[in-house]
Amino acid sequence: MARRPTSLLALGISLVLLAGAAVTATASSDPTGRAALTADLDRILDDPRLAGARTAVVVRSAETGETLYDRGGSDLLLPASNGKLLTAAAALSALGPDHRFTTSLHAASPPRGGALPGDLHLRGTGDPTMLAEDYAELAERLVEAGVRVVRGDLVADDTWFDEVPLGVGWSWDDEPYYYSAQISALTVAPDTDYDSGTVVVRVVPGDQPGDPTTVEVVPPTDHVRVVNQSTTAMAEDAAGFAVERRRGGNDIVVRGSLAAGSGPVERYSTVDDPTGYAADVLRSALDEAGIRVNGGIRRGATPEDAVQLAVRESMPLRELLVPFMKLSNNGHAEILVKTLGAELRGSGTWAAGTEVLSEELAELGLPAGGYRMVDGSGLSRMDMVTAGQLADLLVQAREEPWFEVFLASLPVAGDPDRLVGGTLRSRMAGTEAEGNVLAKTGSLTGVTGLSGYVTATDGQPLVFSILSNNYLSPSPRDVEDAVAVRLAEYRGAEDRPLPMSRATGAPVSPSDDPATGVDESVLECSWVPAGC
Repeated sequence: MARRPTSLLALGISLVLLAGAAVTATASSDPTGRAALTADLDRILDDPRLAGARTAVVVRSAETGETLYDRGGSDLLLPASNGKLLTAAAALSALGPDHRFTTSLHAASPPRGGALPGDLHLRGTGDPTMLAEDYAELAERLVEAGVRVVRGDLVADDTWFDEVPLGVGWSWDDEPYYYSAQISALTVAPDTDYDSGTVVVRVVPGDQPGDPTTVEVVPPTDHVRVVNQSTTAMAEDAAGFAVERRRGGNDIVVRGSLAAGSGPVERYSTVDDPTGYAADVLRSALDEAGIRVNGGIRRGATPEDAVQLAVRESMPLRELLVPFMKLSNNGHAEILVKTLGAELRGSGTWAAGTEVLSEELAELGLPAGGYRMVDGSGLSRMDMVTAGQLADLLVQAREEPWFEVFLASLPVAGDPDRLVGGTLRSRMAGTEAEGNVLAKTGSLTGVTGLSGYVTATDGQPLVFSILSNNYLSPSPRDVEDAVAVRLAEYRGAEDRPLPMSRATGAPVSPSDDPATGVDESVLECSWVPAGC
């Protein structure tokens, strides 16, 4: 009996030693450094929503280009709006950060006695930032030039670009919607996000059920016709509400019902023929300024020897890149591509523009023939790029004189300012990625992407590209976020695997926590401007 405590003590010590040995063995078997990062990224990407889909992820050192992780990096995939990285880089390289668009008024001869004896020419070079007030300013400058009467026509000159308004491979049923606006060398934007080629339809319900709704278009224009089929109803009876332009024309149908006494509702609509839209807005501005145009509105080229009477210059490209990239504006991308063709080939077409884009990207390390971009925004289902190519571009861009402009245009994770955080402003907040990940988002049905820059916890600057195609689930953007957060947490040689979630077997990260989930599907501005 006297030996019993000694035996129990010995047994206890033995068990502790065995447990310690097991812990030591487990700890020593854990991967470290890059192997730990690889193990975690593999687990994050082993998401059941990606089963049957194609997902590519490439992570590289931003300084050396060394590959830290590559899964499917050479697979050609739809980039969606990640294709805008290629367009922005090519435009900065070919046009320069100080490039400006011009919109100008011309006549065959100066005014005499307050009158232009012939036509007034409105000439555009694709400026997507032209607002109604900018056309009003041109009209005022015409007054200052001594014009009170135009005896001829108002001639809209959009010949800087060709007459093809929509990109190759764009869906016909997208045409009425904001993200698929027609492209023209003359256009109007209704807001300071510069959503050119669109109008805002503002609908105000009546005070009582049965009252008519009031509809106005911003900016005011006779170029479109509103067909108001909407009604005011009791709150419990308010049905679905929609604003849609009839394809092939400018009838905008407003249908459904709004609750009595509720606030106004605004929806964006594209217009058919942005050139005619711009000319109509200018005609109204001329009337407001007291300038009478005796003739009508028609199209035509400005004579080479015409006298310039007024001109408006846009903001420089370095500033335009902010709404373009932060808010993922498709129209800006396409205008830049056609501008590349017009400026460097004398042909404002997608074909000429993408040829220049290809040449510029070759200088940045992306050989022609290894990818396909038929437009500038990534809206076309014919575009094909690899995650490896996007990562290569991001590495090379750091060596270019325009890099700081390029970097500043990217959305910043978790920053609530929409012109800073952009399409990432509600993503990865409260994680190591917040304010650290600067990256371009992208989305189409069954397509999502995120490519950009992050600084790891050990101070190492990294680039990454994530492209997913052909999934059937709701957008797995939380998977992208988990990858980006993991890169932000990377500690180099000292790295260890993250703790594992018992439920999913995936690394635990705030971005995966259902309690912090956000429906990111409404935040890609290519689709829903109101969400941005």
